[in-house]
Amino acid sequence: MQGLAIFSFLTPALVIALALPAGAQQSYAVRSPGGRVEVRIRAGERLSYDVLVRGRAVIENATASIVIDGKRLGAPFPVRAAKERSQDAVLEPQVRQKFARIRERYNELRLESAGGLAATFRAYDEGAAYRLETSLPGQSVKVEQEEAVFRFPADFPVYYPAEESFFSHNERSYAPRRLSELKPGTLATLPAVVDAGGVKAAIAEADIEDYPGLWLRATGSNALEAAFPPYPLKEALQKDRDFRVVEAAPYIAETAGSRAYPWRAVAIAEKDGELITNPLVWLLQKPSQIADASWIRPGKVAWDWWNALNVYGVDFRSGVNTATYKYFIDFAAKYGLEYIILDEGWYKLGNVLDVVPEVNMEEITAYARQKNVGVILWVVWKTLADQMQAALDQYAKWGVKGIKVDFMQRDDQKLVRFYHELAREAAKRKMLVDYHGAQRPAMMTRTWPNIISVEGVRGLEWSKWSREIEPPHTVLLPFTRMLLGPMDFTPGAMRNAARGNFAPIFQTPMSSGTRCHQLAMYVLYESPLQMLSDSPSNYLREPEIMEFLAPVPSVWDDTVVLDAKMGEFAAVARRNGRDWYVGAMTDWNGRELELRLDFLPQGQFTMTSYEDGVNAHRVGSDYRMKKSRVNRQTVLKIQLAPGGGWAARIVPAR
Repeated sequence: MQGLAIFSFLTPALVIALALPAGAQQSYAVRSPGGRVEVRIRAGERLSYDVLVRGRAVIENATASIVIDGKRLGAPFPVRAAKERSQDAVLEPQVRQKFARIRERYNELRLESAGGLAATFRAYDEGAAYRLETSLPGQSVKVEQEEAVFRFPADFPVYYPAEESFFSHNERSYAPRRLSELKPGTLATLPAVVDAGGVKAAIAEADIEDYPGLWLRATGSNALEAAFPPYPLKEALQKDRDFRVVEAAPYIAETAGSRAYPWRAVAIAEKDGELITNPLVWLLQKPSQIADASWIRPGKVAWDWWNALNVYGVDFRSGVNTATYKYFIDFAAKYGLEYIILDEGWYKLGNVLDVVPEVNMEEITAYARQKNVGVILWVVWKTLADQMQAALDQYAKWGVKGIKVDFMQRDDQKLVRFYHELAREAAKRKMLVDYHGAQRPAMMTRTWPNIISVEGVRGLEWSKWSREIEPPHTVLLPFTRMLLGPMDFTPGAMRNAARGNFAPIFQTPMSSGTRCHQLAMYVLYESPLQMLSDSPSNYLREPEIMEFLAPVPSVWDDTVVLDAKMGEFAAVARRNGRDWYVGAMTDWNGRELELRLDFLPQGQFTMTSYEDGVNAHRVGSDYRMKKSRVNRQTVLKIQLAPGGGWAARIVPAR
């Protein structure tokens, strides 16, 4: 069920409008239902607004307008009508990420102006958002520019995922800098998280369709401004996967004259941990376009590429071949994993229907079906786009359950159309889609719940060639990239390096940080399709670890942040059914955390915990598994090694 409305009503006290002479500035305010967030709007010579948290501005004099067919709309912005609306509903996501039920509460103000422009503002207790709407004659218009300036009251620190160009996998780091320290013109993907004097304000967007993705550009001041990839006129394919724009239009979109544009959102967190549970981006998306999503099966997947198909102790040569994939299927079946992935190598690059001779797809899919394991196929997006109908039909005939689509590296209007089209066509065939090579589809997962996970994150794959995937980075991700939606980081390394011992090795990779740091990711990182990225042969040598990795869910009924400080550590409890899981991670600072288990219901529970071993600061794979009895009165004191972690499964005692 997509959503169950409890009540929806009008509230006359939402809007404050000052009666002023014609042409003068008009002022309005809309407050969130709980009163925490307020948006103050000024309309006149231009449209501007402030966002306040408990009366203190976190965004000040932000501005919005749009240029269509040579005319700027929104400057001026004389208000002709103001309409109020409030909503209070409980939504039940078709695919759970944070919660089984999400309350949607907001107050809304829609201002209609001259020239066919309207602006709708919403105030949630979790943040604020606005969107522009146009009602223009003609079926098609060209949007030349959209102005969205996010101006802050002071030179605050910002976690800014700086980019080099619009052609990007969106796999960036979030090291904090002052707003003024950003070189003017520096692009960034989303979200940018500003520490506005202790209150975190995260800039994002939602409900993106037939329009380019929102990027940010530094101004050298206290403001960040919107930037959008222009509409592609000519494109050129390099190798089989880099489909670059070589000639761009002087506009960003060609679209319908009457439409609503995407939401521009500011998620608010007074406590750092609220960034982890904030559902604002999901709430602002268009409701699901899949009426019956009962076929969508979240779960875990044995993945081949990160571990370079390094299976051992077998009587066949490992590699991209039928025998190796049957071994992966056997491993998945043994531990109840829902899927395996055939990553790069199963087809001849350039033709997603030309299977290499070493792979017998009919035999693999039949064997997987017999073992109740689904098969997901990796493809390059452009090759798939050129062969979409024939390829998806063939995959459906094989019984393939999903596709992992890679190397888009773009979110201009054409690519956003592709994201929606592929999700729609895959849903017709009851297939999942895991988008790599871009972050934008993470903000489409309510609309298309078969978008089961999304990369667009500097994930574990980087450890094959880089030293940058260290605990200070991995502990930041739940507060930054994960705000947008599911995050396919691909955890699960069994070769774990303490600080100073890491080396990037492409064929036999390791992780930076401890074994328990990796285990905690399965609780902290949201991904309804969660990878086990290491070799099945390595996992088979770790039966204690598989006591955790086999049952840990990939979707959650409830999420409770136990303790968190952005960029330093996080401890989170999540529930699936009657079982609870807890994960904690730290940066390179070892620390002790006190965790209260008062989120548990009454009764006795058995806890199986995994904690950093006494020598984990020297040998990252050192850990200790422990079983104990706990209840809601239990207070745990856990020790995290430098780069360490802690993970536990808590189930009702028998």
